[in-house]
Amino acid sequence: MSTTPRSSPLALTVLALLHYKPLHPYGVQRLLKEWGKDQVVNVGQRAGLYRTMDRLLAAGLIAVRETGRDAQYPERTVYEVTDAGSETAHRWLDEMLSTRKQEFPEFPAALSLLMMLTPDALRDALGRRAEALEAALARYDADLAREAESGLPRIATLELGYVRAMTAAELSWVRDVLADCAAGRLAWSPEELLAHAGDDV
Repeated sequence: MSTTPRSSPLALTVLALLHYKPLHPYGVQRLLKEWGKDQVVNVGQRAGLYRTMDRLLAAGLIAVRETGRDAQYPERTVYEVTDAGSETAHRWLDEMLSTRKQEFPEFPAALSLLMMLTPDALRDALGRRAEALEAALARYDADLAREAESGLPRIATLELGYVRAMTAAELSWVRDVLADCAAGRLAWSPEELLAHAGDDV
């Protein structure tokens, strides 16, 4: 057995779904979308899913349950989680829930480089982001309402509630920045920035 691969949201989700029942990779991807896990786990590229499953297989965290073929599909390999995979999934889940990690999303990185833009360009970009956030909030609210009506236990929708809360907080922050721009409280010029740069430029 090779070294246990590094934890990742996708690897953990694969182990969790295979804990639910044995699946082939296409079944994993379909279940991810049916259960709405694609809102929080990147499964846009099937190749990434296959690579993740190959790493889990090489590490002995999943195993081949069976290989089958039928008239509609090419040969399909069905995987199941191993005891080691189940133990690893529980450990990863505990670590992800309890430990705050330094992550590097794109938005804060872009905010750190705003001096490249003019105030007008910033207002335009953040205005479009605010519109996208408003649309996302509407979708999350509709999804949460639909899941509440279906009687789904809240434990099954906590991740969507979290994403909705984070989106609402971000929208509030973006609106505050836009208000500061509109009121002239957030303005700058290349000359002003150079003056603060001192001898480093």
